[in-house]
Amino acid sequence: MSQDMQHEAAVASLEELIMPGTPASVKAAYRSLAERAKTARFGLLEDDLVVLDTETTGLSFRDCELIEISAARIQGRKIVERFETYVDPGRPIPPEIQKLTGISQIDVAGAPSPREAVAMLADFVGGVPVLAHNATFDRTFVEAVPGGANVSDTWVDTLALSRIALPRLTSHRLADMASAFGCAAVTHNASDDVDALCGMWRIILCALSDLPCGLMGFLADMHPEIDWAFRPVLSQLALADEGVRFSLPAVRARLVEAECGHVRMDAQELDGSPMCPTPEEVTAELREGGVASRMYERLERRPEQEEMAREVTRALKESTHRAIEAGTGVGKSLAYLLPMALYAQRNNVTVGVATKTNALTDQLVSHELPALSAALPEGLEFHSLKGYDHYPCLHRMDRAVREDLPIAAGKKDGRSDNAVGADMLTALAVCYSFACQSPDGDLDALGIRWRYVPRSMLTTTSGECLKSRCPYYPHLCLLHGARKRAACGDVVVTNHSLLLRNVDADGNILPPIRHWVVDEAHAFESEARRQWAVEVSGEEARVAFELLGGMKTGVIRNLVAQAAKLDNSTLVTGLLAKASATIARATMATADLFDVTHGLVGMARGGEGGYDLVTLWIDDAVRATDEWAAVVEAGEHAADVLAAAAKELKEAADALRETDARAASDLGESTRFLTELLAGVRLICVEPDPAYVYSAQLSRSRKRMNMEKLCAEKLDIGADLAERWLPEMESVVFTSATIAVGESFEHFDAAVGLDRVGGNMHRDLRLDSSFDFDRNMSIVVAKDMPAPNERGYIDALVDLLYDVHVSMGGSVLTLFTNRRDMERVHEALAPRLAEAGLELAQQGRGASARRLRDQFVADKSLSLLALKSFWEGFDAAGDTLRCVVIPKLPFASPNDPLVKEREARDQRAWWKYSLPEAVISVKQAAGRLIRTSTDTGVLVLADSRLVTKRYGRQFIASLPSKSVQQMNRAGIGRFIKMWRASRK
Repeated sequence: MSQDMQHEAAVASLEELIMPGTPASVKAAYRSLAERAKTARFGLLEDDLVVLDTETTGLSFRDCELIEISAARIQGRKIVERFETYVDPGRPIPPEIQKLTGISQIDVAGAPSPREAVAMLADFVGGVPVLAHNATFDRTFVEAVPGGANVSDTWVDTLALSRIALPRLTSHRLADMASAFGCAAVTHNASDDVDALCGMWRIILCALSDLPCGLMGFLADMHPEIDWAFRPVLSQLALADEGVRFSLPAVRARLVEAECGHVRMDAQELDGSPMCPTPEEVTAELREGGVASRMYERLERRPEQEEMAREVTRALKESTHRAIEAGTGVGKSLAYLLPMALYAQRNNVTVGVATKTNALTDQLVSHELPALSAALPEGLEFHSLKGYDHYPCLHRMDRAVREDLPIAAGKKDGRSDNAVGADMLTALAVCYSFACQSPDGDLDALGIRWRYVPRSMLTTTSGECLKSRCPYYPHLCLLHGARKRAACGDVVVTNHSLLLRNVDADGNILPPIRHWVVDEAHAFESEARRQWAVEVSGEEARVAFELLGGMKTGVIRNLVAQAAKLDNSTLVTGLLAKASATIARATMATADLFDVTHGLVGMARGGEGGYDLVTLWIDDAVRATDEWAAVVEAGEHAADVLAAAAKELKEAADALRETDARAASDLGESTRFLTELLAGVRLICVEPDPAYVYSAQLSRSRKRMNMEKLCAEKLDIGADLAERWLPEMESVVFTSATIAVGESFEHFDAAVGLDRVGGNMHRDLRLDSSFDFDRNMSIVVAKDMPAPNERGYIDALVDLLYDVHVSMGGSVLTLFTNRRDMERVHEALAPRLAEAGLELAQQGRGASARRLRDQFVADKSLSLLALKSFWEGFDAAGDTLRCVVIPKLPFASPNDPLVKEREARDQRAWWKYSLPEAVISVKQAAGRLIRTSTDTGVLVLADSRLVTKRYGRQFIASLPSKSVQQMNRAGIGRFIKMWRASRK
């Protein structure tokens, strides 16, 4: 490839890597980085550094070893010396690692031991700073070897630094950046990766220099008490604009000017009848010559899609609601987007789409809506909105720089306070650079280590947001600016969570949208129950009180210091001292409440929770006990002291506001948790409301008492939606591939309140899939499996799964309802499959679901045992997934407090709730198997209750394929072999 062609390819790759919505000036700067980096000078930052990369036998720091080390010493723009060695790990290299890295047992045979190799590396490095991409990984492996700590005291993580330097990239993987900026290609070969990072180092430095004047010095000066690896780099770059004061409000003002257009009307204020597209019009637009043909190169007519689009159009015209089940392959996104977009444009209003998963949100915002915009004559303005905790709060960021870092709120996992503090500074730096280049946007792609960085340090909540008292409100704020701009658009895409919070906030969060599509609607009720739950946590209360502090620590101490400079310092200090004493009492009273709550653990039976925690349903029997009486007494006392603390802090804030409005706002923001805590304690302990179901999460051990929680969940979500939301809406279309049980929508309509709006105000519609499920999916029911509660069940399941996996040649997804069964099966099955040459993974504790998904999709023979997060929203098209096994029907636990409360109030609760919910879960799981029109697969249902119980017919009737066979488990392996042979 010629040099010009390589440059064009790199530019194309860079364009794909830059986030949509990036300002033109920022794009231009990114495009010119590679060229400018060739001549830029960075002094000490390019003088005598070592760039390093390692390869290992795996990702586990405990169980894996080094197999290759590569390093290069750079001076100026040149590599002046190299170090490369294989390392003998003293154990076999796993086949997948050999395949990934190209390093074989022959390569490492006779190579230096880890100790010898690291000693040689230490001699080469000589203590100079080391650059590594994801330095924590390389450093941990190197320093795990005796003598590894001698390599260097300074390791600079270029992965995190590149996130600060280039915040508008969608990926900071070394391979992606090296390709985008024309550096050496990255492979899983350590020396190649070193060359790529050598090229990227100057580009990263150049990008850091492009950030606004004064920012480098501002970041370098943050919390000097923390030993932060990036401080020397930022301090050196700050010399170029020494003396310049950084102002984030000024930078934001330049970024967002002229961003907002004309705010749309509220649909309820339209004069006369709305202008709607006709059903015939939307049908024509979905056929040849219409909008759809301009969106896609190959247009395939889908009658079910046309019918759905007509039904959405009727709902808009009539101002009525719909529940539409549209099977896989219908193309429901376009079926609702097209009529909704046309309605929005013709009536100058904003319409909304709410989804459950980020995957569908990204699909709509990144693919469907841009394509629709390009196909419509007038284009289409659309926006994506998420909840408060997805956006950086610029005011909170400023406070985190001024005040003590919330070290107590971050998990440590045995790490030092300094290590946790360094992660917090890195998160702040990434957020500041992102805010300097982003008119709007969220935190989700910024790579922040949320395990160690409390979200409350960088984000706010609806209740805590200062709104008009904030210096960034509204236009300069990433969150409220996005809301203002969304109110000017045709379509807003958000998630169930934010829509439901908006309902709870009486519509004060989102623009006044009266026409909604709720996609993935099968999950809407459960998300509403989660969002509207009231929870009181002992650990969260402890952390909040610790951060608030008193006269000698925390926010109160900082405010006392500030108050000393005010005209009314005596008054303010006195009020803060009084409040501090009450806060101390409130802290003790709350701790006492959870100490007493622990006494309830004796009433919770062993099967009502996990290994360490149990969940207790708080029913009338529990409320009649002495133990609960003690909880009520402690709760009443805590409520009294919390109310007094909140009152005294308000008095202090009012006094502060007279002379220092910002300090008053900071105090109000830090103490709002008291109001929420007080409301929760009153609802659960003092004044229970029969609209809720109550429970306690308890620890079996007093050592984990900080995990105690009290919870109140809404019992009837449908009643709330019917009363508080649906009457305010003109039309709501609920849609999903799985909301009906057989042909009936009765369960779903009750769950979302449609059964309460009147028969003429809503309609149900079920549309079959456009795919040929009867031909492409075979369903097998193992009719002779032992019942899940019988002895021998696990052994029989392991034997069946062995036959299924071997016959299918791997690529099997087995979906469990509880972790214990999964772990027992994996322990027995994995060694047997390994002997047959098949690998079996499981969803271990703390394992990343995303990483497991990527691993499964990348390896066509890998099989996986997984839990609830894989029952829905997991796509693995083609030969990647050939078989799904459901060992046990996913009925809710009979010990779940919600299940118990329902059964206490309704004798037919199991038939009304548990059964239909389990049917829908099985439909969701079956949907993992066929994702495209050419996919084929086998669904194995290993629960004999499908045959022996009369409710089994409801499961079978609800499945998308009618190709169902019942057989003994001994014949299932032979059936699968025949099925595979017929597909070749």
